[in-house]
Amino acid sequence: MAEKGGVRKRGFPTLRLDPDIAYPPFKGYFQSFTKPPIHYALNNLLSRLPLFDTMNPSQGNIAKCLLLLAAALASVSLAAGTEDLSELNITQLETKLASIDAELKQISQYSLRSGIGAIGHRSDGHRTSDAREWIEIDLGAETPIDEIVLVPTIWRHTNEGFRADAFPAEFKIYAGNEGDSDGTLIADSKKLSISHPGIAPLHVETPGASGSWIRIEATELSQRAFDGLYVFQLAEILVFNGQENVALKRPLKTSSKVYDLARAWDSSFVVDGFLPYLMDAAIGEKSLAYVSALGTSPTLVIDLGAPYPINRIHLHAVDQSDTVPQAYAGDLGIPNQLTVEGALNPDFSDARLLLEYKQRGINDTGPIIMRNVPVQLCRYIRLVPENKASAFEPGSDKFRVGFAEIELFSEGVNVALNKEASSIPPSTPSNSIRSLAALTDGNNLYGKVLPIRDWLVELSRRHALETERPLVVAELNQRYGKQKKILERTSWLAIALAVGIAFTILFDRNLRMRQASRMRQRFAADLHDELGANLHAIGLLCDLAIESVDSREELIELLERTRVFTERSGMAARYCTNMLEARGICEDLLDEMDRTSRRLLADLDHSFEIEGEETLETLSPRKRIDLFLFYKESLTNIIRHSGAKRVHTHLKASKRSVQLSITDDGIGIPDTIPNRVPPSLKRRARLLHAQVSTDCPASGGTKITLKVKRRRFRIFK
Repeated sequence: MAEKGGVRKRGFPTLRLDPDIAYPPFKGYFQSFTKPPIHYALNNLLSRLPLFDTMNPSQGNIAKCLLLLAAALASVSLAAGTEDLSELNITQLETKLASIDAELKQISQYSLRSGIGAIGHRSDGHRTSDAREWIEIDLGAETPIDEIVLVPTIWRHTNEGFRADAFPAEFKIYAGNEGDSDGTLIADSKKLSISHPGIAPLHVETPGASGSWIRIEATELSQRAFDGLYVFQLAEILVFNGQENVALKRPLKTSSKVYDLARAWDSSFVVDGFLPYLMDAAIGEKSLAYVSALGTSPTLVIDLGAPYPINRIHLHAVDQSDTVPQAYAGDLGIPNQLTVEGALNPDFSDARLLLEYKQRGINDTGPIIMRNVPVQLCRYIRLVPENKASAFEPGSDKFRVGFAEIELFSEGVNVALNKEASSIPPSTPSNSIRSLAALTDGNNLYGKVLPIRDWLVELSRRHALETERPLVVAELNQRYGKQKKILERTSWLAIALAVGIAFTILFDRNLRMRQASRMRQRFAADLHDELGANLHAIGLLCDLAIESVDSREELIELLERTRVFTERSGMAARYCTNMLEARGICEDLLDEMDRTSRRLLADLDHSFEIEGEETLETLSPRKRIDLFLFYKESLTNIIRHSGAKRVHTHLKASKRSVQLSITDDGIGIPDTIPNRVPPSLKRRARLLHAQVSTDCPASGGTKITLKVKRRRFRIFK
């Protein structure tokens, strides 16, 4: 069948439209945009949808074109995501993995043959891999070559299971015509970067190639498993022109070959059509094969409904037992001789021989017996068993005839599908569920019977997906691992953040409580220190006023002085309330201290000594206020309690500390006061975060020393 409007890439089938209808507007579009994954999916979809079976060819092709157009743009994005997994995000990787898993459920499984049968071709063994071995197949006449399929021989490895054995590491394929012994290179595995197929068939695309012969040359051999020698071996070679395997049962030549005593290895086996797989499609209904009653050998007849030019026949063997070992060698129901005839008349008066099948040994049968036959126009097909029993079935009374499916091809299409089958004489099956309808229902024990080329493509596609899937899973696991680490770190960070928030709340609460306590202490100290002297003076003036009640002038003077102290007390109260917020308070600390000392110590001998005056200007306003109030409270205590006549103040400031010393010649501090430090001074020192101490000089009196350390950074200020 001619191909139109399709694109082919290695490992994917061509989308095929009706050869009688040309679609030039769409051809270039598909070639530019349609990518292999979409290609493959659409090909399966178009071939499996029953909708197109109800349309005439023109309608069906138009519908297919519309479906292709709808998917072409989607193919661009899907194909772009298959190049580099590291460039995909997790969502794209998960989508890709789901797509792979979904596709794996829809394509054929690897179901390997068991029992006895032909294995394939094996060359002589070599000690090195550079020995050259080749197989040349005579195709009979020049024919287009679309694709070449190389099926590896399969070895059962003890630890790794099934794997390809001695598949060539590198090879080249040539095609030529009669008289041209060199041919033309049509494929080079090294240039095409063809990877190892595993146990899957390897598809080599050869668009535009043609020839009457092909030659596969192994340029680098691989070791076979059991002895390590380098050999060239294959289970099957299929050369496709459309859906036709033009290499089937064709004569061939090889550079070397081996024979074994079991006769399982032979060069002819590489084109016998027997594959190491069972057709196990993932779609379709399961169907039990037809098997006649024991001891019967009926002739099977199929009415095609209309004449068709038949050119190929596929006979699917009866499904073998699924036990290990099997009950049969794989030839259950297949007679050792079978004649297939075609006719246009139902009585076969014009019968023509299509195929004469003979078993010459146990290796002449397999899961699918594929034969190309001379083209004959036929409507009725008759299968006549020549023998009554298989030569390999024990007991002459145990013979029977049966097949899982009979396919009759005309131009690549199975025209026997769902056609009526009968037997002569009418035969009662060995089991009521094994009916004659199973011969043409298009299904086997595993599901739908697929075209050979499409089936092999699906096996290759499965290999590609199963190779890609672990890479996607590994990439996803790596991403999940990174996410898990990020999540763990985020969790620890969240925990740390929660602890930090809780600590901050507690810290803030404690800070506020401490601030409130300090504010209460400060207000108490300010009120005590600032108002105490004034209230004490008012009390003394009141006492003097009482004593001077008989002297009007003296009484008025005392009352006026009391009035002054009263106003001063009010101002002091307001001053204490707004002390921290008011501007201009203690901006000049030395001036404030000097003025206060002159006012309070007016009747005493007072001296004031200062060191580091410029450093005092760098103190914070609150430090200056607290230092000033400490000094004022100290002077007030001296006036009230010491009876001193002389007072000396020494203020020394440096970058690290400020030290204030106040010395008087009074009676000293009583021993009843703890540490001989008055409580009011302790309170002031605590607000300053300073150390206060008292001393009694040898000359008498008291020395009060306040030491304030300067700190650049402090949490509680």
